[in-house]
This record gives sequence, structure tokens and C-alpha cells, in this order.
Amino acid sequence: MTIAFKAAETFRDDFSYRNSDAAILRFPFPFPEDKYMYSVNIEPHVAGGASPVYDHAFDVDEHYIAECRERALVLAQDPGRCKVLSHMMTAQWDALELIMESFARDYPEYFSLAKNGAVWTWKNRPLGIAQTFTFGDASTLPYEPFEYITRQAQGDFTLQDQRDNNLFVDGGMVTTQADWSLEFDVGMAFHEWHAPVPLAHQIGIFDRALKFLLRLQQGQPVRRLNWTMTVNSRLDTSPENYPLWGPDRLTVSPENVAEKVNLRVELQTLFRLPRSNAILFGIRCYLANIEELGRVVKWRKRLHRVLRDLPPEIETYKGLTRYRQMAVDYLAPFDDGEPLSKGSQADQNVL
Repeated sequence: MTIAFKAAETFRDDFSYRNSDAAILRFPFPFPEDKYMYSVNIEPHVAGGASPVYDHAFDVDEHYIAECRERALVLAQDPGRCKVLSHMMTAQWDALELIMESFARDYPEYFSLAKNGAVWTWKNRPLGIAQTFTFGDASTLPYEPFEYITRQAQGDFTLQDQRDNNLFVDGGMVTTQADWSLEFDVGMAFHEWHAPVPLAHQIGIFDRALKFLLRLQQGQPVRRLNWTMTVNSRLDTSPENYPLWGPDRLTVSPENVAEKVNLRVELQTLFRLPRSNAILFGIRCYLANIEELGRVVKWRKRLHRVLRDLPPEIETYKGLTRYRQMAVDYLAPFDDGEPLSKGSQADQNVL
């Protein structure tokens, strides 16, 4: 596998982030039907599906180097974006092992891991990293193990501790979140963490999801998609930085809505960890603006129908109020009303 990394692109200032044709076609479009409502929508995280992003445990794509650089910038400004409670050290090593082994197995051209007893050597060729360390001895790494490895992975991660028949957010590396705060949520139980989400509690979504996750088995990871929308290709839309990105919503107009408004999709993956029994929760963020998605015939029609008929509570919760109608008006001329195939696959191989 050869990946053409777009190392120079940015997620701030000039927002030079763009998707290649191949990246658009592999985008994890989240709408298998013409309407949207919350659902558990959890499925086994196995290779295969509507997009190649599902082919490996952790997806690495053309934005890898740029996203790792963006993470380093956020951490330099706010080191608190990575926080792990002290009792989670075993889970930190579990997570490091899982990500290193998965990267080395799935992308051998770019990553390798050699083990000599407890002495391991890790090589990350895209980032130019070669590190020999002792597994279980954090003093042999430049950061604690969870921070060390998640600085080298795309997307956010949290560590869920299981106790008292519940899950607690007892650690995380969170620099690309959609308006939620690790600083605020760390230590919270499952329902407390999800409390702001409208409608889903009333229809029992989180009760069912928690019961399912408490029974998650090692070696049987699961996944789901979530989505929202973001103005400009900005990864860091944290509450801490709201003064930077909040005013972006006021810059959307009918003339620029297709370029400025991005569909922001989270591929959420959950892995039971072997020694700690904690759960590693990966939240991988993909961005594509309406103009890019509109190059796929099926997706531009379906996105129009989903946004047009979105329940007002979800529109408000996801922060779309100021520009949803502009997006609907832009997409409407491309939708002839003809039936679309079920599923979220693109239904075309070239753009």
C-alpha cells in the first residue's frame, strides 16, 4: 500500500486541507437512508464495508502527517488535552501495545515493532521516529505511554474504566473533538458524559449502548459512525477554543456554503483491552466539504434529503441552525427525487 501523504496541509489559518479524489470516494458517508435519527448502530469492527476506512483496526490516510502535526500544535498550547487518571497506567500500556501492533501489522511499509523480551523498538517512518523502550517502564519513553502513541495516531482516544456496572471516562487524548471537553468530562460515568444529547435518552439509546458495551469482549472490537457539521476544515472545535471557531458560523453565505461547510464524520471504534479490562474508544474524525461530497451523485441527493428533514432538536444540538437551510438550498437543484440505493456506499468508482 502506498499513501501519498499531504504533509503541508493545514487545519487552521489558511485551511489548506483538501481531499483527493480517492479520499472523497473512501469517505465514510454516514447516511444509509434518506432520513436520520439517533440509533445504537453498533456493528463488529471487521474488515470490509461501505468504505475502505473499515479495512484496518486504525485507519491511516493521506492526512496522517498533517493531523499529527496539528495535534502537536494543540498540545503545545494546551497540554491538558491529554489527561489520564493515575489508576489507568495498565490501560495506557494496553493501548500502546494495541496501536503499535495494529499499525505494524496493517501498514508494514510505514511502521514496525520489534520485541526482545520487554525491550521493544518502534519505528514510525512517516514521522521519522525510532524509539527503543522497556514495556512497562514509562521512564524509557519521552511521554507517558498513552500520550506517546496517540500523538502518532489520527483521531481522538479515550480510556473507559469499567467498574460498578458502568463505564467511566478516566483518560483521553482529545484534540479534534466536536464541541466537548475532556477537561470537563474526565471521571464521568457513561450517562453523565452523554447527558447533553437530546432525544436519544428518551428513546433508550444510551441504556442499550451501555448494556452492550459492558459485555464487549477482547478481540471483538465494534464500531459506529456519528456526524455533525463544521465551518472550515478545523479539527479543533473544542469548548476551550470556542472564541476562535464559534464566529466562523457567521461567515457562511449562500455563495460560500458548499466550500466552507464540512460534513464531520466520526468513526468510533471500541476495543476491550487485555490486562486492564478497560475499553479504548477511538474517535477518528473525517472532514469533507459539501462541494467535495457533491461530486458523488448519490451522496449529494441523500445529504439534501437528510438535512431538509432533520428534526429541529438535532439541528439545534449539532449547531447547524445558522446555515442548514443554506446547505439545503444549495443541494436542492441536484436532487431529482429519484429513489436511491440503500446503504452509504458511493455507487461510483471515479469522480
